[in-house]
Amino acid sequence: MGARIPARHRAVITGAGGGIGAAIARRLAPGADALILVGRRAAPLQALRAELPVPVQLVCGDLTEAATLAAIESAARAAGGVNLLVNNAGVSGFHSFETQPADAIRAMLDTNLLAPMLLTRQLLPLLRQAPSAQIVNIGSVLGALGFPGFAAYGASKAGLAGFSQALRRELSDTGVEVRHFAPRATRTGINSEAVSAMNGELKTAEDTPEAVAAEFIAFLEGAAWQRTLGAGERFFVLLNKLLPGLPDGAIRKQLPVIRKHLPK
Repeated sequence: MGARIPARHRAVITGAGGGIGAAIARRLAPGADALILVGRRAAPLQALRAELPVPVQLVCGDLTEAATLAAIESAARAAGGVNLLVNNAGVSGFHSFETQPADAIRAMLDTNLLAPMLLTRQLLPLLRQAPSAQIVNIGSVLGALGFPGFAAYGASKAGLAGFSQALRRELSDTGVEVRHFAPRATRTGINSEAVSAMNGELKTAEDTPEAVAAEFIAFLEGAAWQRTLGAGERFFVLLNKLLPGLPDGAIRKQLPVIRKHLPK
């Protein structure tokens, strides 16, 4: 298949208050008829809306709450429907799994996996009414390449990748495409100072949110159902599938640096 013909989007973007979500909204706006921006804090959403040359509705709330999902559906109906859902909202947590608080683990799974599943379910009837529609779940390279300190986060993102693949197949005879887009390390507020320091010491490649958003738009207009950013990261993901012992050994050598930066 070749590149798709760009559509005029009526899009829902979660996690739009900053980072990758805000950068995607800025990139999408010129080709959109309406945007629904979702986030926890009103002020960043309001500031972003003031920048954008397109009708924008804001939904401020917690995606793990049914009332927020219902408010997003209402906004989508008010916009005349929706043909793009970008499940971008997420939380991270760099921590030794043995001592990571149980509440933090639950919050990660609820926000990164359960919330996008339930929002997708809420909006599917509207998405199916569009002539064609896309659901794009924003994952992480850590969902395909397990890394110490990110056991719970990686599990949540691996689950999102599995959900994306299964739902893609379930909806393959409809006009709704389900796709998966996995950034590598990105310089956003989701990363703690400890993660930034560790990435620097390990010389981990990092992208800006703007660079990720540019890649996202290219992906959106292309035909592939999934994409992982970074040639080196894609190589290690493939190696991890075929010969997992090699990444095991490489990452074990990094453990002293990783443990030095783990929260005490």
